[in-house]
Amino acid sequence: MLFPRALQPGDRIGVTSPSSGVDARLWPRLEAGVASLRDRGFEVVVGECMSADRVTSAPKERRAAELMSMLLDPEVRAVVPPWGGELAIDLLDELDWDALAQAEPTWTVGFSDSTAWMLPLTLRLGWATLHGSNLMDTPYVPPEGLLHWVDVASATEPFVQTSPGRFRDSGWDDYAGDPGVSTMTLDGIGSWTLVGGGGLDVTGRLVGGCVEIMTALAGTPYGDVPAFGRAHAEEGLIVYLEVADYPAYDVARILHGLRYAGWFDEAEAILIGRTRAKGFDDLSQHEAVIDALGMLDVPIVLDVECGHAQPFLPLVNGALARVVVDDRRREITQTLG
Repeated sequence: MLFPRALQPGDRIGVTSPSSGVDARLWPRLEAGVASLRDRGFEVVVGECMSADRVTSAPKERRAAELMSMLLDPEVRAVVPPWGGELAIDLLDELDWDALAQAEPTWTVGFSDSTAWMLPLTLRLGWATLHGSNLMDTPYVPPEGLLHWVDVASATEPFVQTSPGRFRDSGWDDYAGDPGVSTMTLDGIGSWTLVGGGGLDVTGRLVGGCVEIMTALAGTPYGDVPAFGRAHAEEGLIVYLEVADYPAYDVARILHGLRYAGWFDEAEAILIGRTRAKGFDDLSQHEAVIDALGMLDVPIVLDVECGHAQPFLPLVNGALARVVVDDRRREITQTLG
């Protein structure tokens, strides 16, 4: 694995929209995200691909060129989009993978549609990538037990995060009405659950992202998790999956497909992010996971706080992770090396 240098105050962070841009009424929230990074001592540069006139911020050629420019600029130490979107997958054959392979790795940060370009950086180039908050989420103060994504990208020693036992059960904050909001609304009570009960203490390399995007990458040169697993077979994998919107039937079909494709062949454990996505009377989101993956001889941990619901537990693709679930602990330790 290739780990970007730890962030330090004074470093430059690039902001671009490889997927969806930002509507004018939400620019105050983007500016609040930029200000929160500047308050931490970083220089922030905002790119030109930011329009919200269409589903993507610009034609794919321009988005790819701006992302490449930031990833290849040795002065840019991290790249973070405002949020995800819908069609970042169209960038993949526009990126210069040979040039990136010769470059020093850069921290890339985000979730949702950003899985489309971040996960291939890990699988094809061995770059560690940070599945955590987007820029619009950056002003939030994490609850006790979790780290801000900046602190993760700044880490030089192994770090432990523990489930806060709380999550957001309601919708998104009103960024237009309150662009400076920094307090998470963790109105739900609950923590990780190990399917079948008992305890768990495993290690492996983290890999994963948003289910809706990973199903589109599976079977392509950009989503070869089975090859990544074989390359790290001695350590094993900890595969994490989080659902944005897909209802339970779709999730079950996708997870069956990923299982057939060998995504869990080297897995020591599977982490499933908490989701507010739709379940059904005859198949809940939890049941969808168990239907597709329950026959594997692999521990499954449900309701991990990563992905599309606060508090946005940050996970580093490529980090060596230890996951512990017992009667006292719900914790993950990540080592960036």
